[in-house]
Formats: sequence, structure tokens, C-alpha cells
Amino acid sequence: MNKMNQFYPEISPFNDFLLDVDGQHRIYVEQCGNPKGQPVLFIHGGPGGGCSTNDRRFFDPEQYHIILFDQRGCGRSLPHGCLDNNETNFLVADIEKIRQHLNIEQWHVFGGSWGSTLSLVYAEAHPVSVKSLVLRGIFLGREVDTNWTFSGGGATRIFPDYWQDYIDVLPLGREQATTKAAYEMLIGEDKALAQKIATAWSIWEIRCCTLIPDQAFVDAATGDDHAWTLARHEAHFMVNDCFLTDNQILANCDKIKDIPTTIVHGRYDIVCPADNAWLLHQQLPNSRLVISEASGHASVEPNTKHHLIAATQSMLSL
Repeated sequence: MNKMNQFYPEISPFNDFLLDVDGQHRIYVEQCGNPKGQPVLFIHGGPGGGCSTNDRRFFDPEQYHIILFDQRGCGRSLPHGCLDNNETNFLVADIEKIRQHLNIEQWHVFGGSWGSTLSLVYAEAHPVSVKSLVLRGIFLGREVDTNWTFSGGGATRIFPDYWQDYIDVLPLGREQATTKAAYEMLIGEDKALAQKIATAWSIWEIRCCTLIPDQAFVDAATGDDHAWTLARHEAHFMVNDCFLTDNQILANCDKIKDIPTTIVHGRYDIVCPADNAWLLHQQLPNSRLVISEASGHASVEPNTKHHLIAATQSMLSL
């Protein structure tokens, strides 16, 4: 039995491939663990984050057939950084194409942050495909949620020094401190400026992710390539209301009310405040809400990691 605050050992994929989903986008997919185990899909955050080697390690590799993929335009998916035809409904369709390609009838779904958003939208669209949900750091994708972090909302009042570092990179300073203004520069002709803003955007967000400052965590998530897709994808989705209708996720919770769901959320999550999780739990009365008392937003914080690994162990009995 795994110590619940420890990752499972590092593993390598037994298979990986690029899946052509529309003649333009090719999605990187990898399979790890036991090919005869219970299938589980890991959905990464961002948008634009891509998967890391630690993402495989929330699951017992002897018991699970672990499937990870990089969403359109990020990680190892091609073309890198492409925002064309990159919308929530296309990502949902990609997930179903992966399931069908692998001949999986039903799988567990595990997602954090934007991954929780996409997990919920996918489950609401394809409830019969989902055996259970483990969701971390809930992001409901409403305007109030995007404004909180990137348009001078509540997060900027809690980390004013980090926010100032971001503002200082913007050519016109505070007057450009909106998602829309940042997006126009991120997709603009001045690639050097776009990269500078992408890096500053990513550093701002990743610094806010952990309860205890963690420079190694920030450095690992804000290299040029990673920052480029993270910032541009996030801004692209946010200026388009995450390609969701108003309050779409909460309004459609009746469609997933019978799916066993565990919600893990950090008490001190500044990127996605805990009311996101609370509101979701109210709409899913059969869900289990676990408040991670000594954590912010990141999945690797010890308290949250413990609760997530406990949840994946519990999923095996479903």
C-alpha cells in the first residue's frame, strides 16, 4: 500500500502516439501502468499546461491503465502553440476520440484546475463514458473566476507585490492589466514582447499556486516554451468566456449527479477560490468534498497530494 502523501514510483509509458483529430491538430497520447488495469484519464490544467512525468504518479501503476494526453497546441501535441480550432467543445471531442481509439468503454477521469473544468464539461456531455471523477482545484470558468486572477480581481489584492511584477512588464503598465489587453499582445506581431508577457503572466500565476513559496516549482513551470502555451492558451480561452455558456457547468450538474465524484480543494487556493468547489458540491449532493487544510492550488502540495492519492485508491473499489 502506498504512503498516501508519497507519489507512486516514476514510470515510463508503455506506448505513446500522435492521434490526428481533425487534419490539423495531432494530439499526443501516452499510456502507462497496467494495460489490463482500470482505465483512468488524466486531464491537465492551463489551458495550455501539458502533462508532466509526475502526473502519472497519482495512480497505482499495477492497478490502473493510466492515459495522459496534451491538449491541442500544447505539450507534445502539434502544431505547437496553435490556437486555431482550439475551443472547449473541440477538446471534449478529442477526449472521446482518444477513448474510442483505445477501445475503452468507460474510464475514471481525474483533472485539476482547468483540468477540472474540462473533466466536468466532458462528463456532462458524455456521462455514460465516465465511471468516476476526481477533481482538484475547481475552476468553473465563469467571468468572475477569470477576473479574480487576471483582471485585477481578488488575487491581486492578496499578492500585490507579485501582481506589480507582472504590471511592470506591460508597456503601458496598469492600463493594460486586463486579460483582453494581454491577449492582444500575446497574439501580436511583436514576438519578443509576446514572449516577455507570456513569461510574466506565467510567473504571476504559478507564484500564486502554493501556500508556501516554492521557487523550484515556479522555475519548472515557467520556461519559455511552457510559458508561451500557458499564457496564450489561457488568455485565448478567457477572452472567449472559456467557450462556455454562462454558468454552464453548474447548470448541467443534473447530468452527472449519479457519477461518484470526489472534490479536493485547497483551503488557501488563491488561483481558484474555494467557493468554486463549494458551489459544485452543492449542485452534486452525492459528491464528497475534501478541503485540503494546509494547501493552496497546486496538486503537488503534500496535503493535497495525500487526498488525491487516497481518492485514486478509493476509485479502485467502484
